[in-house]
Amino acid sequence: MIQSLNKYISVFILMVLLSSCAKDFESLNTDPNRPKEVNPGVMLGQLQYRFVTSSITAARNFTHELMQVDAPRASPGGVGLHRYVVNPGAGVWTNFYNYLIDVEDIYAISDKLNEPNYKAIALIYKAWSYSILTDLYGDVPFSEASKATEGKFQPAFDKQKDIYTKILADLETANTLINTSKALTYGGDIVYNANVLTGSVNQGMVKWKRFCNSLKLRLLLRISKRNDEMNVNSQITAMLADPVKYPMFVTNADEAILRFTGSFPYFNPYYNARQLEWRDGTYFTKFFLDKMNTDNDPRRVLWSTTITVNGTPSYVGIESGYPASTEYQVGRNSSYNDVLRTFPQMGIMMTLAELEFIRAELALKGFNTGRTARQHYESGITASMAQWGVTMPAGFLNQSGIAYNAIATNDQQLEQIMLQKYYAYFFVDYQSWFEKRRTGYPVLPRGTGIPAENKFPSRVPYPTYLQSLNAENLAKAVASMGGDNSDSKVWWEK
Repeated sequence: MIQSLNKYISVFILMVLLSSCAKDFESLNTDPNRPKEVNPGVMLGQLQYRFVTSSITAARNFTHELMQVDAPRASPGGVGLHRYVVNPGAGVWTNFYNYLIDVEDIYAISDKLNEPNYKAIALIYKAWSYSILTDLYGDVPFSEASKATEGKFQPAFDKQKDIYTKILADLETANTLINTSKALTYGGDIVYNANVLTGSVNQGMVKWKRFCNSLKLRLLLRISKRNDEMNVNSQITAMLADPVKYPMFVTNADEAILRFTGSFPYFNPYYNARQLEWRDGTYFTKFFLDKMNTDNDPRRVLWSTTITVNGTPSYVGIESGYPASTEYQVGRNSSYNDVLRTFPQMGIMMTLAELEFIRAELALKGFNTGRTARQHYESGITASMAQWGVTMPAGFLNQSGIAYNAIATNDQQLEQIMLQKYYAYFFVDYQSWFEKRRTGYPVLPRGTGIPAENKFPSRVPYPTYLQSLNAENLAKAVASMGGDNSDSKVWWEK
């Protein structure tokens, strides 16, 4: 019996020792710096970085060529965006829809945790990203998107009007949700650092609120031709009349810009770009540089390289839409300055300059912005200079070609506003293209190598892989829009 008792005692001691070892093993192999559960702070920073790197890459690879900021050194075969040949686009579609899954997760997790500030940030990103998607393609999946866990593997395409209705409502909700006296519980914000309080105020969430409403004003102006359907003018009037409820950007510090730290993993995405990819294969155009040369625009020093012409460093551009037989020599024209590859302020979503040009247009149209169109126009130029960290020459705003002409026709004044807005959109996703489609400005010269049948594009055709992954809903969307061509106009452009 004693022998049996000793056996049980031995087994008990062994079990205690094994349990202790297991606990010690688990303790030794647990990273104290890694969260045990997914929270919105864990997801937010990486999401912000991925979104903005995708958007500024799109600006460089798509918008700049189409909008005659730059052109390829050689372009055989009669193709290319500078000749208005737009192929079905999958890049931003694939990336943004992947990121939107995280946006939905942040919102859902934050809702369970009762974290309204994270919910508001998620709604702002949702509105920003869907506005880009729908302005690119037209009708896109929205209400059934990012719901594969619910069995929605082939989401329906929502009409652009319905998408705009919802994202404008989401921005209204976000503006209401934001609590400027509470820090983000789990941190993670690398745009405005809303992770801490300054005294009793979260200055980061104050800026998120300003971005929310500035973005809403952008989108309302975008659909202004649809005033009768969307009651746009009254919404704009309400926002302008109540800056306490609808605060917007006031200084450059408010701008929605992710500033790349230069530390892993938040590098400027062009940091490791090879010289061939960065500048030897692409040059700025005459359209883009010639006006900057005439105006002695200080931004060109930061943006562009120089070449020596008759012993003088000069900014020299090439034609856009040139004949397929043309090929420009390497190193004989101006291209992107290497400084931009490590420039911290490159992660641009929306700027004070853009908001000022929006206000200039609204003032021109008779809205009460509190200032004149000329004042907003000049503030827009000034804000863009400050954003890029350059000094504006004395008398710059009063010189010929820059000085605002308040006695010109409204259309001529709008053209002047939109041309400076075009320069302020440097590296801002697709916005200069969207605004060109909305207003017709800036007026771009038509290259001699653009085939007569090629029209300036109004959208990007849907990704070809949708024909196999979501054929039925794709066909319905194409039929609803009247075709899947690059010259098919979206709802707000018609």
